[in-house]
Amino acid sequence: MTTSMSSTQIVNSSTDALNPVNNSSNDAANRSIQFRNQSYDDFNLPNQGFSLQNHGFNLPNQGFSLQNHGFNLPNQGLNIQTHGFNTQNQGLRSFNQGFLAQNPGFSLLNRGFSSLNQDSQRQEALSSQHHHHHHHHEHHHVIAIKSLLPATTCSEFRTRGKKGTLLPVFHKDGPCSPLSTVENGPKPQNYTHALIKDQSRVQSIHSRISKGGVSIEPEEARLPAESAADFGSGNYYVKVGFGTRKRDLPLIFDTGSDLTWIQCQPCLGGCYEQSDPIYDPKKSSSYSNIPCNSTECTQLKSATGHLPSCMNSSCGYSITYGDGSYSRGISAHENLTITPSDTFPNFRFGCGQSNGGLFRGTAGLLGLGRDNISFVSQTSNKYKKVFSYCISPSSYGFLAFGDSSSVKQFTPLLTDKRDPSFYFLNLTGISVGALKLALSPSTFSLSGTIIDSGTVITRLPSSAYAALRSAFKHAMKSYPRAPKFDFLDTCYNFTGLKNVTLPKIVFHFQGGADLDVHKSGILVETTGESQTCLAFIANKDARGVTIIGNLQQQTVEVVYDVAGGKLGFGPGGCN
Repeated sequence: MTTSMSSTQIVNSSTDALNPVNNSSNDAANRSIQFRNQSYDDFNLPNQGFSLQNHGFNLPNQGFSLQNHGFNLPNQGLNIQTHGFNTQNQGLRSFNQGFLAQNPGFSLLNRGFSSLNQDSQRQEALSSQHHHHHHHHEHHHVIAIKSLLPATTCSEFRTRGKKGTLLPVFHKDGPCSPLSTVENGPKPQNYTHALIKDQSRVQSIHSRISKGGVSIEPEEARLPAESAADFGSGNYYVKVGFGTRKRDLPLIFDTGSDLTWIQCQPCLGGCYEQSDPIYDPKKSSSYSNIPCNSTECTQLKSATGHLPSCMNSSCGYSITYGDGSYSRGISAHENLTITPSDTFPNFRFGCGQSNGGLFRGTAGLLGLGRDNISFVSQTSNKYKKVFSYCISPSSYGFLAFGDSSSVKQFTPLLTDKRDPSFYFLNLTGISVGALKLALSPSTFSLSGTIIDSGTVITRLPSSAYAALRSAFKHAMKSYPRAPKFDFLDTCYNFTGLKNVTLPKIVFHFQGGADLDVHKSGILVETTGESQTCLAFIANKDARGVTIIGNLQQQTVEVVYDVAGGKLGFGPGGCN
């Protein structure tokens, strides 16, 4: 471990927590000095209060008088400047900033102290002696190579006493999914298709946001359904009950869209293959079409990007997605059942008679955006516009409604007028290991940041990606590299290794909410252990919005308090 490493560790872990003390009362100064009460567990000095014993130089904590062999330094206006002592250096910035720098009349850049400071080896010894082991654990993950492969067995479902209404979440091709039998078990990942699909979703989000409003994609952009690869917009689903008598249908949930729709009989324009029989509205006593001259019909444009049409005096809808998937049909009302006690009569949804694309296996889509037709808006009386989800690489995750109590630290949810249904956040920084990347404050604010349940791999502005990549490569320099894979340009060959040590990656958001990326969301195995790549991609266009993808959200409970205008992350939600 090098000195510079330990110094950056201190600088970076502390700067966020610091508030310069501006206070003439020495008691207040002392309170600020009690490192343990701040985020200074990091600086694990053995004495409780902060009495640094060095060359018989003792600082007791009462009232702050420096006693040195009976020599008493009064605190009024005493300002001893140090010469040639660079406070930015050797891990001391945290001392000087948090410790006191701005206390009137008393500047601790004191020559007496610098005997402790200048000796960087001693600083180093102090830091490694007390928490070399602790430090390692704090800024790194050790990950078993075999855990990077897709799980083949389903671990049991645990939710840690989560309140509110809870639905299990399945990965469409995951080990717990009842649907993967449609495609005969979890299939090997075809990452080329998956990445193309993910990229087309990203491009569609970018064009929606740059144009303002839902993008109208050309029909030709459609990928063949065979490339319904395992990761992409269609990957996580829940089961929801439709109609009377209720039919439980698997729906992909998507925070990036608003309209909820399912495939319906008759399939006039063709339906894709799904695991359950296709819904027949004639068999439900609670189904009714929405007439085309109603307000409910005209409201569809904001949610779909297309003007509604009239089909035999019923309201027709049409929606296309960035990956070329589409649904067209009749806008209707139906009873929606989430749990036996949570039913929603007259829920507005699309009964799709012509559907295609990457939803294969599932029956349709649950729209969790912010438009007034979304599930979140239509169930607001019951669930108060609060939902959360947790997606797991190896087990069930969950989608929960109505409870945000599991999270304490929130960041404001922002609305961007270019597309008000997306969930925008203010991303302020990224840390890799102990290092906070040196990025200009405008890096993320220029294009904005959304969190999206349907994009897989996080997209970053190219300058942020370059900084992340270089810090990651530095931390991984002892591992052999592998060639790049499509959009993934930083890859390693882990053949023959049991474990690898990865630097932690943490996203920092306004208000102090941190997304600590789970170790399963840092790398992705593209062709087995001989090629495992960093799971982040740079946006080519500087105006392209930053997207926090679902791979980086794994195992974290992501809580959307839409009514309260805030979002939070609860670690260890479902792993």
